[in-house]
Formats: sequence, C-alpha cells, structure tokens
Amino acid sequence: MKIFFSSGCLDYEEGGHPESPDRLKVMYEYLKNRYEFLEAKPCSHDELLLVHTEGLVNAVKENEPSFFDADTPNIPGIYDYARLAAGSAVQAARSAIKGGRAFSLMRPPGHHAGRDFLGGFCYFNNIAVASRFCQEVLDVRKILILDIDCHAGNGTIDIFKESKNVLYISLHEWPLFPGTGWIDEIGENEGKGYTVNIPLFPGTGDDVYLEALREIALPLIEQFKPELIGISAGFDTHKNDLLTNMNLTLSIYHGIGELLSGFRKVFVVLEGGYNLDVLPKAAENLISGLEGEGIKNTEKPTRSDKNLIENTRQRILEIKSILQPYWKLE
Repeated sequence: MKIFFSSGCLDYEEGGHPESPDRLKVMYEYLKNRYEFLEAKPCSHDELLLVHTEGLVNAVKENEPSFFDADTPNIPGIYDYARLAAGSAVQAARSAIKGGRAFSLMRPPGHHAGRDFLGGFCYFNNIAVASRFCQEVLDVRKILILDIDCHAGNGTIDIFKESKNVLYISLHEWPLFPGTGWIDEIGENEGKGYTVNIPLFPGTGDDVYLEALREIALPLIEQFKPELIGISAGFDTHKNDLLTNMNLTLSIYHGIGELLSGFRKVFVVLEGGYNLDVLPKAAENLISGLEGEGIKNTEKPTRSDKNLIENTRQRILEIKSILQPYWKLE
C-alpha cells in the first residue's frame, strides 16, 4: 500500500478546532515505518474546476469571508493546503489505476464540499476531484465511491447526483450533521439509483454495520462492476469518537477492507475521525484488510441490541424497495 502524504498539511490550524494537525501527526508517526510513503503534490486550479465552480474555487483562493463559516474558517493560505489534499487524492487514484492500492493521508477532508459550496471542515472535494480526473483524463468510466465516514457526504452527492458512471454508497449515522443522506436521496435524472444512502441508528454495532454492507453495498458493487473504487475513509464511526454516537470497534475497518480485498484498483482518501488513539490503528486495520492481511489491532466486536437490529433490518428492506427499479436486490 502506497501512502501519499505531505508535511505541508500540518502547517495550519484553528485553535480549538477538532480538525487539527494532531490527527495527521499521530497517523504519520504510527504508519511511517510500516508502509511506503510518497510526497503529495497539489492539483492544479483547472483540476479543481472538474467538479467545482469557478466561483467557489476563486472564493477559497481569495479568502472571501462570505464563503466561510465557523466549521470551515478562512485560514490564510487554505487554498494551497486544500489544493495539496486534492492533489494527493489524484495521485492515489492514479496509483490505484496502475494496479496498486493507495491511500491519500492528508487534510483538510473533502466530502462535505459540493459544486459551489464548502462546509463541515471541507473546502474542496478531494475524492470527487480524483474521481472526475480519472474519468476525464485517464478514461476510467465507472467508479464506485464507498463513504464510510459517520457523516453523510452531502458534497459528493451534490457533485455526482446526476451521473450514472459514479455509484456513491454511504453508510452514516442518522440523524447527524449535515442533515442529509436519507434513503430517498437516490440521485437525479440520468443518475437516479446511483446515489445510495444507508442511514444507521446511533449505537449501531459491528454486527449490524456489516449486515448492511453485505445486504446492500456488496450486491450493488457486484452489479455495477466498477473499474476503480474510492473509499471516503472517516474513522469517526468508532465507539470512542468525540463527535459521533456509533458503537463500532477497530475490527470493523479490517472487515470493510476484507470485503473489498478482491479489487486491486482501490484508493483511500482520509475524511473524518477525531480520537487520536483510534485514528492510526483504524487506518492500519483498513489497509491490512484491503491487502488481505490479518487484523493488526483487535477489539471485541460490538453487538447491537434487539430493537436496533429489528429496526435496521426494516430500514434495509425500505432501501431495497426504493432501489428495486434500478438494481436486483433480494
């Protein structure tokens, strides 16, 4: 597994903000002697325009105050930091296309940034820029984006909601910021059926999470037959995360990787995750699962209570019903 990283992503911070450079410091120090690290490079202005409007890109570049909020502040030089994170994702995707799995270990994250808006700690949508670059420049047609961050990727949905060549599947806590990602958000026009939201209850354990993956995500992936897979990897679904309410363990990330280990062309892009003890171990588990290796960091898997299991199974049936016109789901 190649990891793209630049120490430049550590050079900015906002006092008291949970999306801090410490997140990447602990991950880099933990992983640097375990995997091959390559220097990340920024993407170009034009590459950002593959998914974002000129208005948004220029607003970030010029630090226009009206475009920013408390979650996503107009930090000096943020255009260059965000361009570096997006460029790293492009490099990881290009590496994956050549047949080797890769990880973009950078900040700021990206999946809350849409065509013409930013938010939720995200300025440019890293995984979307990388995916569209592969389609437009490298002639990759069908891309799956699996979003395992605890928050729905409203920006990624906004960018690809009308595309039938990007299948977006998100498993996330509901209700939670940004308040989107309900089961009836399935895309628009030609892209109907290619946006799949799997909103999960607070307190969801490893057992139910894996069941949702197997019941919905895996059959869709098998039918879609992607040429490239991108993972929006947020590790804030862990039971000890500081901002969320899920009940997953480190074991789940290895399990997710295992489910996708049969695919060679996979790239991972870091999103959220705010517990500094969890982040590096979760990333290592995801990588080892993808690589077909044994689990590196173990915790006893969590089990959901009876009511949560029953309610989730009912929701899975509702999702299948909504998607039935577009996919074969038993």
